[in-house]
Amino acid sequence: MPGAAKKLTVVQNNEPEPETTVAPAARPEELRLLEALLFAADEPLDEAMLARRLPNDVNVKAALAQLRDEYATHGVNLVKVGKNWTFRTATDLSWLLTKQIVETRKLSRAATETLAIVAYHQPVTRAEIEEIRGVVTAAGTLDVLLKTGWIRPRGRRKAPGRPITYGTMGRRKHFSLTSARKRWVTCQGSRS
Repeated sequence: MPGAAKKLTVVQNNEPEPETTVAPAARPEELRLLEALLFAADEPLDEAMLARRLPNDVNVKAALAQLRDEYATHGVNLVKVGKNWTFRTATDLSWLLTKQIVETRKLSRAATETLAIVAYHQPVTRAEIEEIRGVVTAAGTLDVLLKTGWIRPRGRRKAPGRPITYGTMGRRKHFSLTSARKRWVTCQGSRS
């Protein structure tokens, strides 16, 4: 029968295929012990201490080198501090662990007066600040204002001795002012 179709037979195999997953390579016991000792220690440990705690046939230096290489790409690294070994945060991740603290300190009365004089009369020299305040301005007062960023050196006056002039750091938004002119008008208006 030339026109007859061939019959296709499907045979199902219900037997499970053998598993091809590879079990992770077992770590040597001495590496596990060494790792546990270093993790549990509250301070760096020296090689002699580690050798006393590990089995006698363990080469401590080789084990430490192997452990250091294993942890080189992790979030913690095995590092040698002096003659001792410890786990430390990886240096490329240290920025995650830094804590930014904003320290708020109240300005002294002298610093507040000096800041007001600089803001009102800028650019102003130290001698002019002292003349307006009527007292000698301590170097620390200007240093505090410079360090906190409230004032900055604006240049030098073209006068004998070329004194440094100071001005504010553009803190108009802090005082709800839109321009230096508005500050002048506001101050003049409050005098009447």
